Amino acid sequence: MLKKICVANRGEIACRIIKGCRELGISTVAVYSEVDRKSLHVQTADEAVCIGPAPAVDSYLNVDRVIQAALKTGADAIHPGYGFLAENAEFARRCEDEKIVFIGPNSKAMELVGDKVRSRQTMEKAGIPIIPGMKGTHKNIADYLDDAKKMGFPVMIKASAGGGGKGMRIVLEEKKLLEALESGQREAKSAFGDESVYLEKYIEEPRHVEFQVLADNFGNMVHLFERECSIQRRHQKIIEESPSQALDPHLREKMGETAKKVALVSGYNNAGTVEFLLDKDKNFYFLEVNARLQVEHPVTELISGVDLVHQQIKIACGEKLDLTQEDLEQKGHAIECRIYAEDPVNNFLPSSGKVLFLNEPSGPGVRNDCGIYSGCDVPIYYDPILAKLIVWAENRDLSCQRMLEALNDYVILGVKTSIDFLKEVIKHPKFQSGLTMTSFINKHFKNWKGKDKPEDLEKLALITASFDSLNGSFGRAGPSAELKSEYSPWLSLGKWRIGGGR
Repeated sequence: MLKKICVANRGEIACRIIKGCRELGISTVAVYSEVDRKSLHVQTADEAVCIGPAPAVDSYLNVDRVIQAALKTGADAIHPGYGFLAENAEFARRCEDEKIVFIGPNSKAMELVGDKVRSRQTMEKAGIPIIPGMKGTHKNIADYLDDAKKMGFPVMIKASAGGGGKGMRIVLEEKKLLEALESGQREAKSAFGDESVYLEKYIEEPRHVEFQVLADNFGNMVHLFERECSIQRRHQKIIEESPSQALDPHLREKMGETAKKVALVSGYNNAGTVEFLLDKDKNFYFLEVNARLQVEHPVTELISGVDLVHQQIKIACGEKLDLTQEDLEQKGHAIECRIYAEDPVNNFLPSSGKVLFLNEPSGPGVRNDCGIYSGCDVPIYYDPILAKLIVWAENRDLSCQRMLEALNDYVILGVKTSIDFLKEVIKHPKFQSGLTMTSFINKHFKNWKGKDKPEDLEKLALITASFDSLNGSFGRAGPSAELKSEYSPWLSLGKWRIGGGR
């Protein structure tokens, strides 16, 4: 088993990985940018190393600095989480060259599935159903236009080197293509360091259904069933659930076996997700492989009882997969809501600032993967996800109700969040009945303006802000050195003494 893992990420996913490592008795190293010095992941790791200024390109995307941090602290392995360098084949290759275990797929498989165009070509040869689209990328706008005309509008622009909705654009008509291409290329360059984009036919009113796979280094492979991820804003998922209401046992088995075939022809190992689009006639099409731990992995963990972070680490250590397909079954129903620092009323623009007060929901079947605390700062430089609220119940109706109760108990003051919006989505009759398409938000919440906050919450915000200014941050002080002692909540309170006496 590994002795020390460098977690090359930040926020809630870094905290999640650190917790998983602790459960396995593995020490951890956090990397952080200058603006993240007091972040929760820094405080919960055993050691921490600053790797550069706030911009991701100078810190979390800087391969040399991340590698140096791992070598400097004697880390055996690097876990990249999701985003940043998680799907960067060159980073995985550097880890291999430096004899650092990369907790993810091998660099060759990552290079293949990470290049969406090559991946499509490989799947088409293997007989995997794919969406009609380009066979390669272009440098000339005229070539993109020719391909778009052959497919017929609408078309989808997608980044070749990454996912998560970055660089993605829907183009309804020819005159909008140039502007959308330039915009998509800029976003792809910023997110992945590669501006390459390609086109595929846009399927209207689809469902987004993905399958979690695990593969070891000895040819053993399983899928851990599906996640329905159709509730999206700006092509990025905000609510996920399992099981999908669109799948019957036969279709579930067929899609699951296809997902395993995708992993097999890719030479894939470790944890990965095979994404499909499902049309209204229940035809499914290969979309892409996400070569990493997904944001929504807790949904699978709750319905399968399998800890995916533990499995990733064990596979990376060279252990054989101790699961068979026959061992696995879906139990109950799980839903995840992503809690973002953003303003749903204002086109989901990111929100930054200080978290003045945080109350996390709890109770039977409630899990909150969180990366913030009362008094912490939410910077402007990174993806605005703050936490993920996940619930499990015996059936979907109870799961929906449990999620609503948990969202009602969730209080974050100081920055705008998506909590109120998520409540309205969960309560919507179409969601309650399981009629979820990728167009759900645009169709049912396009002009959503939200509700005024109750007066008592406004007062609580003012009280919290006043308390914060008088007593300093509620948060925990981050480390100034790399090696850190065990975190103690008493240390976060500033000067104090036991009452009584003079």
